[in-house]
Amino acid sequence: MANMISDDLRGLLSERHVDSPVARVVRALSGHGAVSAAQIARTTGLARSTVSTILSDLRRSSLIVEVETRSPGVGRPAIAHSLNPEAGTCLGVLLARNEARVVLADVAHNVIADIAIPLERDYRPEKATRVIKQAIDNIYKEHSLPFSGLLGVGFAVSGAIAANGRILRGASIPGWSGVDLRATFEPVLEKPIFGDKESNCAALAEMMWGAAVGVEDFFLFKHDLTIGGAIVANGRVLSGYAGTAGEVGHIMLNAHGDLCSCGNRGCLELECGGAQLINVAERRSGLSLTLSSLVQEALAGDIGLRRLIEDAGDVAGRGLASVGTLLNPRMIVISGALAAAGDILLAPMRASYSKYTLVKPADVDGDLPIFVVGKFLDNDNCLGAVGLVLRHHGRLG
Repeated sequence: MANMISDDLRGLLSERHVDSPVARVVRALSGHGAVSAAQIARTTGLARSTVSTILSDLRRSSLIVEVETRSPGVGRPAIAHSLNPEAGTCLGVLLARNEARVVLADVAHNVIADIAIPLERDYRPEKATRVIKQAIDNIYKEHSLPFSGLLGVGFAVSGAIAANGRILRGASIPGWSGVDLRATFEPVLEKPIFGDKESNCAALAEMMWGAAVGVEDFFLFKHDLTIGGAIVANGRVLSGYAGTAGEVGHIMLNAHGDLCSCGNRGCLELECGGAQLINVAERRSGLSLTLSSLVQEALAGDIGLRRLIEDAGDVAGRGLASVGTLLNPRMIVISGALAAAGDILLAPMRASYSKYTLVKPADVDGDLPIFVVGKFLDNDNCLGAVGLVLRHHGRLG
């Protein structure tokens, strides 16, 4: 029965060229989790009566289930609908600098497993394929789940991915430039492969489950060892023709500055990226630091490290001001390890943004854009890779 439901769901999620009302409802449930009939009608543009009829048919086929949701405060629980958790599973895989991470979730958006796999700095595609396949086999065996129910595997990559599935030059994982992600993993996993850069995946996670739920236009600023960004417009993550849309870390601030890994000079990433902060902090203290420990010391009151993060926020706000002038987003979500510093980072970032962007706070009704810290600072990339499958975004090939 479960395999039959999985086959039905797989067909509906892939029904892009037909775009039938049933497929639109199923994709709304897949992309948004537990939602009401009214929300589905708004998302799909279908009449409420049409949505009600489709939901009744889907319940009878066991493809969806009813769930109770409760708003804050006193009141009766509302009825929402979600895909049947038994209808299938999705995998999200992060290919990072020195580890791979795997998240398993069901189609009702429940996370079942989340594991990290340490790898050496220069790991190659051949090894990654082998250890990831082994980890996936172990997860399905441990949770007694059928591998046949896997709908697809999403990959979050520390580098941009072109539409043909090739990882572009400049990726943070050495030896992967030019690698065809689909050709590498699909023969081994034998499932549809999806992929996108990690910042885009982080934006998907925040849009589906986190700080940007219900927000259709925002910019995600990933402030970590490196700096990344993602543009969300009309509820869709924009990739650009070569997959590099939103890469704010490589906005040039100083044409005569230091040489960046991208080949240009004076990039924002060199001025306020986490790797640069660690270099300065380690010279100051003589100790070996991680970005997380640097943030914790600053939060504990280290005045030098607080100033270092404040200065980084000021410079980042200047870079984001260009984004604001170009895109005028309603919200800016701050993600990455440095976001854990909270207002130490965000207060100077907001002030710098307001100073240098086109639209000033006095020009609009309210202090826009809204700056918020992301909900998933630890695993947004991997959760977003699950989202690639649930939303059929980033399909390669």
